[in-house]
Amino acid sequence: MPAAAAEESHGVNRVVDNICRLSPELFAESCQQILNYLQGQTRGLDSAEISDRFQRAGVLLDHEAQQNIIRFLLLTFRSAGKNSLSGDDLVSRLEEGSNKWPKASLQVVHKLWSEHGALIHAQQETQDMLSIGQLVDMQWKLGLAVTSDTCRSLNSPFVSLLLKIAEPSGQISQKSFEMTIPQFQVCTCCYVNVGSVH
Repeated sequence: MPAAAAEESHGVNRVVDNICRLSPELFAESCQQILNYLQGQTRGLDSAEISDRFQRAGVLLDHEAQQNIIRFLLLTFRSAGKNSLSGDDLVSRLEEGSNKWPKASLQVVHKLWSEHGALIHAQQETQDMLSIGQLVDMQWKLGLAVTSDTCRSLNSPFVSLLLKIAEPSGQISQKSFEMTIPQFQVCTCCYVNVGSVH
């Protein structure tokens, strides 16, 4: 077995070992949250909420191990959706990737994928056509410039914006910038116009 394949197999086995520590109910809840995101029912994947559920259930995993489980499930379901896999095909691929899967976890995957797989496939086809981020939150505050490249005189008012955007990958990113009051007024008009288009 080539070194890269051995390393990949070892990584998958490590993730599956950590999944084995989850009860079937907790595993099903985590899968359901990821499937809801992939179906477009939530704007982003809240990995902190999943981590909190693990901790409340007494499953002590470090942050990296938790993130690896979430990423693995997200990529697995996303790949299954792109390839239009059936529940049986998905379980077969998981078993090919690691022989450590507990039967109860594979049953959870089969059941949930059989219920949601077609919807995720349809959602992914739509997303492929419209692969842009979504605005999740916008915060602004008014300030007074002490020094600035864009304000001509000191003590000029400015607006500071913080945008939270759910990227197509599911990660939520933050963008922040400052603008003068006239720039903010133009920006606000644009948001109003965009918001009125249905």
